[in-house]
Amino acid sequence: MRVPYVNLGLQHEKDRAELLEKVGELLDSGMFILGQEVYQFEETFAKIAGTKYAVGVANGTDSLMLSMQALGICVGDEVITVSHSYLASASSVALIGANPVLIDVDDNFNMDASKLEDAITAKTKAIIVVHLTGRPADMDSIMSIANKHNIPVIEDAAQAVGATYKGKPVGGFGVFGSFSLHPLKNLAAAGDAGVITTDSEKHYNWLLKARNHGLKSRDELEFFSINSRLDALQAAILNIKVRRLDEWNERRREIADRYINELSSVVRVPAYSMDFSPVFHAFVIQTDKRDELASYLAEHEIDSKVHYPIAIHQQEGASRSIMHDLTNTEYIVKTILSIPVYPELTDSQVDFIIKTIKTFFNDK
Repeated sequence: MRVPYVNLGLQHEKDRAELLEKVGELLDSGMFILGQEVYQFEETFAKIAGTKYAVGVANGTDSLMLSMQALGICVGDEVITVSHSYLASASSVALIGANPVLIDVDDNFNMDASKLEDAITAKTKAIIVVHLTGRPADMDSIMSIANKHNIPVIEDAAQAVGATYKGKPVGGFGVFGSFSLHPLKNLAAAGDAGVITTDSEKHYNWLLKARNHGLKSRDELEFFSINSRLDALQAAILNIKVRRLDEWNERRREIADRYINELSSVVRVPAYSMDFSPVFHAFVIQTDKRDELASYLAEHEIDSKVHYPIAIHQQEGASRSIMHDLTNTEYIVKTILSIPVYPELTDSQVDFIIKTIKTFFNDK
């Protein structure tokens, strides 16, 4: 049985006719930049995140950069984040001239709140919290420390669309929520797309201009900024696909529950907590035999990935970063393996994955 890590084509089967019809309508209309489709999607997404406002942008990296720029963060400032994440969590900091400060993660792969306070200095201007793999970080502890020091929080919720912490959606705890809608995300465009969420009317109004060169009207420039508009085509596709977000996330949780129940005797599986509802953008197991298991799965035509084999602080391009103790991060990257968890997986494919992993360890 062949089990790919993802199968993006399957995701569109049920809505293919409507998606193609919508693309045709847009081609006929000539409305390709911003417009009603974008405004409709922003309104819908704000409800998902439980915030007053949402601003569609070109991609998730821009959403992080614009969020920091809205806070006035610039050259020489420091922004605390984690080393175990996709590179954009830190690179976005460097790209605006600030210095990424990298701290360790806990056993849930999210920011270790107990390490946060020691990393704060007079130069600290923001904390970027990453909800990695769709599991919310410890927001009570992190927000308590941030509020104590009057430091704004940005949530990198790129992998966590629809996740909740103590009943509240991620993206609404900090000053900003930053989301990626890349094709591999739980809610995916047909290309790059991103969203920034906020409750601040002031920041919302600034972001509307900042994503569009800094223009306050067609002909009047208020400040220089980038071009990071969400395409109407992507918004139109997302307006159709967003209706299935809850269904897709629930299927991911269903598959994850099976993995947790049936694989916990042979590998370390993600811990569940009553405090949060994850959405399992990735399902990550841990074993000291990671590379052997990955090879064994490949031999049986099951794809797996490592998210991520090289931590940010270990990358040549991250040499500007300020690094704290990263012991757990360096252990994690040697043991983690992501197995398929997308909603279109069949029960028989899930059975096959479970059986194959168990067989690998039983044969050892």
